[in-house]
Amino acid sequence: MLQAVARAPPGPPASRPPFPPPRPRKPGARSQRGPRPPPRSGQRQRERLPRRGRAGRRRTEAARSPRRPLAMLLRALRDSAAGAGGCYGPPPGETRGRRSGEGSCRLKMSHFTSEDEAHLQSMLRQLLQSVKEKITGAPSVECAEEILLHLEETDENFHNYEFVKYLRQYINNTVGSVIEEETEKCTSAQNQGEVSGYDTLVQHVTKKTRESKEYREMMLALKNVMMVVVESLINKFEEDQIHHKELDSKTKRERQSGYYTDNCSDSDSSFNQSYTFMSQEQLQLLVERLDPIQPKEVRQEALQTLCCAPPSDILNSESWPNLRKHLTTSLSDPDATFSEKILRFYAKTFSSSPFNMTREVYTSLARHLELYFLSGEYSLRISAGLDVSNTDINRLLKKVRLLNEYQKEAPSSWIRHPEKYMEEVVESTLSLLTVKHEPNHPASPDFLSPVYFLALLDIKAVWFKKWTHAYYSRAVVFRLLEKKYKSLIIAAVQKCLDYFEFCKAAVKNSTVIDFSQQHCSDKPNFSYTGPELQFIYFVHSLCLLGRLLIYKQGRNLFPVQLKNKKGSVSITDLLVLFIRLIYYSPSYPKTALAAHTDNYSPASLVMEILQVFCDQTGCAAECLYTDAVIDALLHPVQSLLSGTEVYINCLETTLIDVADILARIAAVDDGLSLLLYGENEKTAKDDSPTAVQVIIQFTKKLLHDDISLLSGSKNFPVVKGAFIFVCRQMYRTCEGLQMLIPYGLHESIGEAWKKASLLSERVPTPVTGADSTSRISLESKNVLLWEETLLDALLNFSATPKGLFLLHSTGAMNDCVNFMFSSLSKKLQTNDYEEFGNRVIVTQMATTPTGAVALQSSGFIKALVTELWALLECGKDDVRITQPKCTPVDPIDQSCQKSFLSLTNFLTYPAVFELLSKQDLPNKPIYSLREVPTDITDIIDRLIILNSEAKIHSLFSYEQSHIFGLRLLNVLCCELNTLLLLETQYKVSQVLLTAQGENVTETLEGPGDFIIDGLSVERNHVLVRINLIGGPQERILPLRVLDKGSDPYPWPMFSSLPLPKCYIAEIPRKAEFRQGTYKACKQNKDLDKLLSLLKSPEKQTGWMEICRKQFCKVMKARPDIISGTVLAELIEKFVSHLSESQLDCYFSTGNYKAMDADVKNESLSSVQQLGVEMAVRYGKYLNLLKEHAENGLCFVLVNCEKFLKQQQRTVVSSLCCLRERCAGYDWFASSVFLIMSGDGEKTLRFLQRFSCLLVSAFLWLPRLHLSMHLPITTVESGIHPVYFCSAHHIEMLLKAELPLVFSAFHMSGFTPSQICLQWITQCFWNYMDWSEICHYIAICIFLGPDYQIYMCISVFRHLQQDILKHTEAQDLQVFLKEEALHGFRVSDYLEYMESLEAIYRPMLLKDMRNIRVQNT
Repeated sequence: MLQAVARAPPGPPASRPPFPPPRPRKPGARSQRGPRPPPRSGQRQRERLPRRGRAGRRRTEAARSPRRPLAMLLRALRDSAAGAGGCYGPPPGETRGRRSGEGSCRLKMSHFTSEDEAHLQSMLRQLLQSVKEKITGAPSVECAEEILLHLEETDENFHNYEFVKYLRQYINNTVGSVIEEETEKCTSAQNQGEVSGYDTLVQHVTKKTRESKEYREMMLALKNVMMVVVESLINKFEEDQIHHKELDSKTKRERQSGYYTDNCSDSDSSFNQSYTFMSQEQLQLLVERLDPIQPKEVRQEALQTLCCAPPSDILNSESWPNLRKHLTTSLSDPDATFSEKILRFYAKTFSSSPFNMTREVYTSLARHLELYFLSGEYSLRISAGLDVSNTDINRLLKKVRLLNEYQKEAPSSWIRHPEKYMEEVVESTLSLLTVKHEPNHPASPDFLSPVYFLALLDIKAVWFKKWTHAYYSRAVVFRLLEKKYKSLIIAAVQKCLDYFEFCKAAVKNSTVIDFSQQHCSDKPNFSYTGPELQFIYFVHSLCLLGRLLIYKQGRNLFPVQLKNKKGSVSITDLLVLFIRLIYYSPSYPKTALAAHTDNYSPASLVMEILQVFCDQTGCAAECLYTDAVIDALLHPVQSLLSGTEVYINCLETTLIDVADILARIAAVDDGLSLLLYGENEKTAKDDSPTAVQVIIQFTKKLLHDDISLLSGSKNFPVVKGAFIFVCRQMYRTCEGLQMLIPYGLHESIGEAWKKASLLSERVPTPVTGADSTSRISLESKNVLLWEETLLDALLNFSATPKGLFLLHSTGAMNDCVNFMFSSLSKKLQTNDYEEFGNRVIVTQMATTPTGAVALQSSGFIKALVTELWALLECGKDDVRITQPKCTPVDPIDQSCQKSFLSLTNFLTYPAVFELLSKQDLPNKPIYSLREVPTDITDIIDRLIILNSEAKIHSLFSYEQSHIFGLRLLNVLCCELNTLLLLETQYKVSQVLLTAQGENVTETLEGPGDFIIDGLSVERNHVLVRINLIGGPQERILPLRVLDKGSDPYPWPMFSSLPLPKCYIAEIPRKAEFRQGTYKACKQNKDLDKLLSLLKSPEKQTGWMEICRKQFCKVMKARPDIISGTVLAELIEKFVSHLSESQLDCYFSTGNYKAMDADVKNESLSSVQQLGVEMAVRYGKYLNLLKEHAENGLCFVLVNCEKFLKQQQRTVVSSLCCLRERCAGYDWFASSVFLIMSGDGEKTLRFLQRFSCLLVSAFLWLPRLHLSMHLPITTVESGIHPVYFCSAHHIEMLLKAELPLVFSAFHMSGFTPSQICLQWITQCFWNYMDWSEICHYIAICIFLGPDYQIYMCISVFRHLQQDILKHTEAQDLQVFLKEEALHGFRVSDYLEYMESLEAIYRPMLLKDMRNIRVQNT
């Protein structure tokens, strides 16, 4: 390639950078294979000679002659045909004039003519030529024959060869009737039972056919014909070989006697010529003949000899230094033939010699060019333009082009050589590119420097990109730029600045001239004007600077000082300059840019640079994440908002480009923080709007069609969508949404969607034959596309809890879910990030009743259940089963794991209640094997509640499917409200006990031992979990794996209640929870001081803060004291004081008189009754409750329900959770009842006072059920403030404090809000021991409701390593729902919570107090 470079004239660089023309083939070169690529640098030509020795001599001979493998193959065919009748021969004759493979083969051997032989030879030759590559390396005839025998298996084109088609037709005509006859006989015999099976039939027909007379005659004819054809081919081949040897010997005799030809196998190398070896004496003579003082004819003859010599010998000789001088001098010879031949030699040297040799050739050529540009002979000026068709300029461009080609090839090899070699090349290049006249020279500003020529040939500075790609060379380049050649960077910056000033002036005068498209026509252009040369140099400088700023060393070169500029130019200044180029340089609509593959529009080039910066974390942080850059990006936006005059080329395209960069910045945490808060949040000025404010205001104006300059534009919807996407990148995060909420962007997008939805309904139906059909079709597509854009924007609000709440207020929830399900069904989302995002959205929606109902109605649940059933039971219909499926080793097979996790994410209590409340199981007497479940009720009926033989027999994989159902049930029952619902509606516990009772061995004496299998082990685990309440140290759950040894399962099984005592942890002593701590308080001065403060009737200034500090002091020193009666007295006194203060009361409460203490529990629902039983059983286990405590708890629950009903409003809704009393059980009231040691009246009195405090809204979830204190839209959504406020801020703080944990949740498709809502709803029951539950309630009451958020963050911090581990194992949600919080103590993390309070309390409390405000 490089050799051709020296000969090829340069083309028009601005239209498309010139490339070397195709290398002409050497006469006599093989036609089937193109020229080999040039050897790698550092590899000598003679190294590619074939190795000799052992059995390699025969292979060497084959390598020397490209036809040798063909001869081997022909002899193999002949030997095979002469043997046992090989089947390689063609059919004996064919009627001429027909295509091969057609017609009948009726000629016998006697009719085999010379025309038939020639025709068959051509077909056979074509086959052999096609497989020549496969057999070239065969070491022996046997191997070649083996390759041919297996050709059908290895060659995909085997059946397309004419010879194979011809042979198949002949065989079919000869023995086809025999095969048909034998097949009919066997078929009739098979019907009579004599022959069975397809394989048996084939074997029988094959045997009979081979025994037939026709088959024997066919094989004999094939053998005879094949011997004739192959013998003729071999004879022809040997004649060609003799003729070829005669030509070789004649050529050798004609050569000079002093030279020796290298007869290497590389005769068709990239240079297409042989080498002439020379001795040192001959080389010295050659150097003398090349001396410039020698006559012209002598030098030309010496140059011709030089081009035939191996470059490696020349460069290694002692005469090379003198020769290099002569060659460099000859390059300036007026006779063009000298420079042409020298450049050919240089090109051949670059292609065939290692880098340590070629560097000297390169540096000499670069030095020659440098001297030429500095000489008085060179007089080209920029203003005069450049005519590349001029002979002298053409020669100069060839030299520069040769340098440029080497610049792009050298980096692939110079790492294998010393750094000083590379440094020589780099320095010689930079020295050449910085050539310029002295400042006082009259032509200095107009000097056409070497960098212009390099820009003509490599306009996008590919050479610089390759030189800076690897650190090895990048360090050298940047070091030299910094020390000696910084003027190159300064000149590039100056050129960008000059072009910007030119464009800015032209735009204001409306006379801009675009040079980027002038050379995009098909007509060749060989002249460039001065402005065109300036533009080409500008593009080269822009690309060079864009590459330079990617790297740290390159950025260290800034700031730079320009001559005509007072201040220095920093990186920020340069980036601002780049961005302004987008505004003022000529731009085109996006559709126009697609027409030109090589587009040099400055706007598109700057966009490429900025996009690369956005993808580089370090580069983006130093270059893009500054207020100045963001202000420059937002300049046209602010101008449009303020109504000032805008001087911008192609405004729509510019805005789309700006939105693209802003969206990329917002996609990164640091960039998002910059847009939200500015470069320095603490010193930000209040009067100056932040970037997010400008973007939102502009987006709202776009949605309201309030930008006059853009109205009516074809690209207006694209501009809208681009800026909506920028906002989407922000509001899909919790912190971004917090900034956007005050502007009501969700309302604007919702209104725009409603308008678009109406328009899509009004689009007329196209009429066949009407002229306006295409226009209407295009219009309808645009309207539908705009509607989908808005739906997608609204859908992404649901990525956060509060965003989902805002989405519900727009009324577009169902349409968004339908759009999402449609997109997922069509598999439109292929990006991994989008897939994770959709899973997060589904999980968020499943946590709310409205979202769960929307998912059900869209068909999402049906599709999920159907896919699960196909994987679990049926398998896919479109998959051909060639072998039985492997028996699953894991309880849940890997193929079903994704469906299991999806169900786990979806089946939260709000979703379960909406989908299963008052829904009976089918319990059919018969289930068809083809009956596929379609909803959650069917899953429970077919996989979990297997209480009939019909259900069991309907499963193909009974054990695997039932284990799947039991595992799913185990996860569901971890949420206590779901457990109560399933137990009261479907009697899950009794079903499992019955199944365990049936799973026993039968003996003569009666039922024997339990059978230990996978199902019984799973059932035993579930039964213990659902019948026992307690934290990690209060209950013992049996394992679900078998141990090694004589007793593989030591856990006792049972088929009736109560549970075996081994599952109940040791009962704590009574003193630990009641009396002991009260006595100990008298010995603890801090606690005694706290009680004194609470009992004191006089409240001093700051009394509340003093109490809180004292409480924290006790919690840190003696956390075990704060429990039992002490805790009861502390919270009772504290809440009593707060309820008496109007400033601390958030809710207004009316007067309520409690009912009689003798209330009966019949007024409670079945779920509440079961909850009372479980809570009382837990309290008795803790020795906190006495006998008959059920009545006291029922008294509390009934009165609380009536008390809260006075503050409820009536709502008409289709949601089940809003039709009746509060869904689920009141776990907080039960917790307080246990803290109060079963005193119902004391508990009720506490709850009445507690209900007026803000903290009650977040600790006591039933407190706000249908509450009149909330806006009607909040009540109708069925979304509790704990979700859209507490859980929302938990996710926001988690991302800021524990980014690894947050990322783990996102990758798992799970959300922190879902598990936190589950923890908070049941007051951490089953997740923490009772003492820690008491501390959780205490810190939230004493320290504030925001401590609920800090508490969850502390839990995640405690679980960080486990979360990361289970994310990798792809079972994060199962781990978090099933496992208790082992080792977590509230007191250990109290200091951490206080540190979070110092940072986040103002924001959190403000948001919590705003729950009464509409849409917050």
